[in-house]
Amino acid sequence: MEKWQNIYSNFDVVAFELFGLKVHWYGIMYILSLLIALFLAKLFVKKFKIDISSKMLDNYFIWVEIGVILGARLGYILIYDSNTLWYLTHPWQIFNPYYNGEFVGIRGMSYHGAIIGFLVATFLFCKKYKQNMWIYLDLVALSVPLAYIFGRIGNFLNQELFGRVTDVPWGIYVNGVLRHPSQLYEAFFEGFVVFLIVYYMNLRKIFNGELIIVYASAYSLARFFCEFYREPDFGLGYIVFGLSMGQILSLLMCMLSLLFYIYLRKCKINI
Repeated sequence: MEKWQNIYSNFDVVAFELFGLKVHWYGIMYILSLLIALFLAKLFVKKFKIDISSKMLDNYFIWVEIGVILGARLGYILIYDSNTLWYLTHPWQIFNPYYNGEFVGIRGMSYHGAIIGFLVATFLFCKKYKQNMWIYLDLVALSVPLAYIFGRIGNFLNQELFGRVTDVPWGIYVNGVLRHPSQLYEAFFEGFVVFLIVYYMNLRKIFNGELIIVYASAYSLARFFCEFYREPDFGLGYIVFGLSMGQILSLLMCMLSLLFYIYLRKCKINI
């Protein structure tokens, strides 16, 4: 257990160097999560005989990835970053991977910002290619959760998004302070558990669009409770009623999801 608690003291966030550039474990995990999401999407298309061609799915994947990256980065800057005004007046710095001449990668991504970017990209893609948006969204709901696990493992390996101070024996020492490995809690509950819920609901699906709503609701609740073990974002702390910004956004996301579910189920339209 002692080796586990001190894992950060003996672990390098940089996996290797390539032509002088440091390749971080987080970057590897991020790319791996994308590939797994695409693999699972193609697997589920065949398994459940979803009317989406492989070529169209590949094209959609590119659109969504661009939307997610843009949304995640802009969302972080607008919601969490303390230098929001500086970035807005220096927009060319938003995706600058260098700091003081050193390559550090792009740091600071917001999950909720990524959701907005993903939805916008999906809407534009489906409008351009005349596709059923709800079918694509349901496929994403099935494919993303398991891939999301690797993203949270990437956070853990990158030694970021620390948990709150604790005395549990499985805690991790961060700068001499024992903390919850909250990234792994999130990987399990927001990834694996959410996948089981969505997959179960898929077997009993009533209308197109149902799965993405179930995913959003399940993820929001899992994120809300996991945040009780995660240190609030630096510079923001607790916003109101002892809740972090992540918890507030998760509650809003859950409420919106439930409203959409009630509306779509009431209409009973096969969209």
